[in-house]
Amino acid sequence: MKEIGERYHVLYYAAKGGNWKLAQHELNQVVSLHRIAATLRPRYAEDLNNFTRSHLNPITETIRARDWPKFEQAYMNGIEGSNQYHQKYGYGFIRYTLPKNPPEMYDLTPQD
Repeated sequence: MKEIGERYHVLYYAAKGGNWKLAQHELNQVVSLHRIAATLRPRYAEDLNNFTRSHLNPITETIRARDWPKFEQAYMNGIEGSNQYHQKYGYGFIRYTLPKNPPEMYDLTPQD
């Protein structure tokens, strides 16, 4: 799950910087990690799949549209949803918060 959080962090700042290709790449990786988790941890499979449909797929739509305001709202909805699922499974002490600073290891500017 640590990798999901790190990729979710990059996803936000890539979109904010206009690097929509990097944002989509990071989102694809998050979706892939959810699929793997659903296979390895079948107890959580239904909720992981529901989270992908209800929170990650809408982010994909905003990336395709390159719509920052809608992206930001969908992204924040994902944080809220994630925190709700953590609470549901007794991990309410795990609350994702968006880091205040963008990751320094990526060029977040638009790439055409």
